[in-house]
Amino acid sequence: MSEQEPSIFSKIVSREIPADIVLETERVIAFRDIQPQAPIHVLVVPKTGEYATVSELAAGDPELLAHVVGVAQDIANELCEGQFRLVFNSGEKAGQTVFHVHAHVLGGDLAEGSLAER
Repeated sequence: MSEQEPSIFSKIVSREIPADIVLETERVIAFRDIQPQAPIHVLVVPKTGEYATVSELAAGDPELLAHVVGVAQDIANELCEGQFRLVFNSGEKAGQTVFHVHAHVLGGDLAEGSLAER
């Protein structure tokens, strides 16, 4: 990985930028999205910035990917009765804006939210 400016998520991990943290483990941090697309919208972010996309994470550290999914389930259990949508955007044309792999945990009554038409 080339030297580059740390992502906004790396800055949240290092506490340079504040976030509404929902859950944290040794390997990931989860916090509320500042532009929620659903009644419950939490990002689960690995603390390492080594992987830009979920495919890179799956190839490079499948155990970390499994941990991300497990944390997403824990958050859904706590915040939305275990029912959730888990989204990974991979690439700019797919809507990825931060190239530090992260999962979107979307929950609540999605029929009432902005995702109903999707």
